[in-house]
Amino acid sequence: MLRQSLLIAAMTIALHSGSIAAAESAAAPSAKPADKAAATRANPLLKASTLQFQAPHFDKLQDTDYQPAIEEGMRQQLAEVKAIVDNEEAPTFANTIEAMERSGTLLTRSAQIFFALTASNTNETLQKSQGELAPKLAAHGDAIALDPKLFARVKAVYEQRDAAKLDAESRRLVERYYRNFQRAGALLNDADKTRLRALNEEESKLTTSFSNQLLKDGNDSAIVVSDKAELDGLGEGEIQAAAEAAKVRKLEGKWVLPLQNTSGQPVLASLKNRALRERVMKASLERGNRGNANDTKAIVQRMAELRAERGKIMGFKDYASFVLDDQMAKTPETVTKLLSGLAPAAVANAKAEAAKMQAIVDQQKGGFQVASWDWAPYAEQVRKADYDLDDAALKPYFELDRVLKDGVFYAAHELYGLSFKPRKDIPTYGPDVSVYEVLNADGSTLAIWYGDFYARASKRGGAWCSTFVDQSTLLGHKPVVFNVANYVKPAPGQPTLLTQDEVATLFHEFGHALHAMFSNVKYPLFSGTSTPRDFVEYPSQVNENWAMDPAVLPNYAKHYKTGEPMPAALAEKIRKSATFNQGQATTEYLASALLDLEWHMIPPGTPKQDVMKFEQAALKKYGLDYAVVPPRYRTTYFAHVWGGGYSAGYYSYLWSEILDADTFEWFKENGGLTRENGQRFRDLVLSRGGTEEAMKLYTNFRGREPIVDPLLVRRGLKK
Repeated sequence: MLRQSLLIAAMTIALHSGSIAAAESAAAPSAKPADKAAATRANPLLKASTLQFQAPHFDKLQDTDYQPAIEEGMRQQLAEVKAIVDNEEAPTFANTIEAMERSGTLLTRSAQIFFALTASNTNETLQKSQGELAPKLAAHGDAIALDPKLFARVKAVYEQRDAAKLDAESRRLVERYYRNFQRAGALLNDADKTRLRALNEEESKLTTSFSNQLLKDGNDSAIVVSDKAELDGLGEGEIQAAAEAAKVRKLEGKWVLPLQNTSGQPVLASLKNRALRERVMKASLERGNRGNANDTKAIVQRMAELRAERGKIMGFKDYASFVLDDQMAKTPETVTKLLSGLAPAAVANAKAEAAKMQAIVDQQKGGFQVASWDWAPYAEQVRKADYDLDDAALKPYFELDRVLKDGVFYAAHELYGLSFKPRKDIPTYGPDVSVYEVLNADGSTLAIWYGDFYARASKRGGAWCSTFVDQSTLLGHKPVVFNVANYVKPAPGQPTLLTQDEVATLFHEFGHALHAMFSNVKYPLFSGTSTPRDFVEYPSQVNENWAMDPAVLPNYAKHYKTGEPMPAALAEKIRKSATFNQGQATTEYLASALLDLEWHMIPPGTPKQDVMKFEQAALKKYGLDYAVVPPRYRTTYFAHVWGGGYSAGYYSYLWSEILDADTFEWFKENGGLTRENGQRFRDLVLSRGGTEEAMKLYTNFRGREPIVDPLLVRRGLKK
C-alpha cells in the first residue's frame, strides 16, 4: 500500500515549526538545466542509488528527473498491486499484506527526494512538477485504497489473523492495514467513493497552492529599510546579513529583514526603532491577507469546506472528529477541554507579564501602550531586571557549529554512545548542507544524516525532520535522515549566533532525527516517526530538554571569540528564568491550537466563512482575543494545517509535552544523562516506531500513564 507517511509527505511535508525567510537562494546540484543530453541520459532515480544506504545521488540528479520517475513509480506500483489482486491463491499475510509493503519502491524513493527539495530548495521547475503531480498522487492513493478487490484480500487476512499465528509486529501490521483502508474510504458505497476521490484531488491542488503562495507572499513581505540608522540595536553581523539579503534582491544601498513564519519575529527583540518594529510585526501578521495574487483566504475557505465534507462522508460529525479518532486524544472534546482549561491562567499570566512591561515603558516616559511589536524588546528588559539576563548576553555563547557538535551531538553520545563522522564524499543539494555518518558505540554505522540550517528564498519556513530512506529490515534499508532549519545566514566571515529558542529548536528537530535513526522495525509502515501525530512530537520534545541541562550546557556554551565557557552564574540565571514569559508563550500557542480545531470542527454544509471574522470569533470564544499576544500562527499563514500534515493536530505539541515533561521527570529521578537511561529510552520508545499503540509505548517506558502536573509546573501555571 502507498504508505501513509508517503501520502502525507507527497502532498504536504509536515512542518514542526514555522518560518518564512527571504534570503539568498543557494545554487544546488539538483538545479541543472535540461539539455539535449538530458533527453537521452538514463534517469538516475530509476535505479537504487549506489551510495551508502542509498543516499541520493544529488550530483547526478536534475530537476526534470523527478516527475517522470514518480509517474513511472505510480505505474509500477499499480502493476504490483494488480498482481496481488489477480493472485488466484487465497489471501495470506505474505501474498497480500507483506507484498503491499514491498510495493512502490521507485515511487517512494523518488517522491521522498522530490518533496524534500520542494520544501527546502524549490524553483519554478520543481513547483510546476509539484502542481502537476499533486492530483495524480492523490488519485494514485485513491486507486489503491478504494480498490474493492484489494480491500477484500486485506479484509480476509484481517479476519484470519488469529488463526495465522502471526508475530506481534506482523499482527499489528494487518490490523493497521485494515484500519488504514477503512479510514481511506474502503467501506464506502460507490457514490461516496467517487465523491471522496474528487475531494482528495481538489485538496491536493489547494495544499500545493497554499504552500507556494505563502512562500511567495512571505518573500514579498520582507521589510526593506532605506536608512541604516533604523537598524539601531542589531549587531553588525545582522546588519551585514540584511545588506546581503538586499543585494540578492538588487536593492543596492538598502537592507532587507526577512520574515520567519511565526507571528513574532526574532529581529523584534533587538530593534530599538518602534516604528520599524511596527512595520515588521504588521507585515508578519498580514501575510496571506493582503488582497494580492498570493492571498490565501479563498484557499482556506475552500479547504475548510472540503475537509468538513470528508468528515461527513467518513461518518463523523466534523473533520476534527475524523482525524482525532486515530490519535491518542481520540476526540476534539478531550483536546478542547484540556486547552481551554489552560487558557484563563495563560492569559492572566500574559497580562501580568505585559503589566511589567508597561511599567518599564511608563518609567521611561515612553508615552505608549505596549503592543505586540513591543513585546520582545520589553520582555528582554523585564528578564534583565528580574533575572539580570537578556538574549544579547546569551547569543555569543550559542554559535551554531559548537551548539551542534558539542551540544546536540554530545548529548546523543552521552545518552546513546553515538559518534558523528563528516562525509564530504556524499553529494548534497546545496553548498550549505552538511552530511555525517552516524556511528553506534560499537563502531557500526547507524544512519546517514544531513543538516541544512540556513534560510533562503527557495526554502519554506520552519524547521523539520524527514527522511530520504526509511529504515526497514524487510527491505534491507538503513535510515537516511535530514534536518532543516531557517537560521539567518550571516555575512561572510561572521559567526552564526543563535537565540536560546533557536538552540532549543536544534535539539528538538534532532530528537525527530534520533527517532528516525534508531528505528528498528521490519515493516516500512511502522518506520521511525510513523506514529500518531500527538505522539510524534514526544521524543523530539524530550530531546529538547538536554539543551539547558547542567550536564550538557557547559560543554557547548562557550564564547565564540574567546572560547571561554559560559559563567556558571549566567547558566544559573537561565535555569531560574525557565518560567519567564510562559504566559505569552502558552497564550500564543493555545490561540493557534484552538483556532486549528475550530476550523476543523465546522459542521459539513456550513456556508463559507469570512476568514478573519471567523478567526476573531474563535479567539474570543476561548478568551484568547488578546491583541498584545497574537496567535503564534494566524489562519492565513498557518502552514502546519493548510500546507502541512497537522490539520486538527496542532494541539499535539502540548499533548506531547505532557508526555515529555513527565518523562523528563523520570530521567531526573534516575540520574539524568546516562547511557543506561538513554538505552532504555532507545529500546522502549525510539526504536519501536509504530509497532505498538502509542500509550502502550509510553507506559512500557514510564511504568504508568502520564500525569499533567510536571507540565503545569514547567509552564508556570502551577507552583
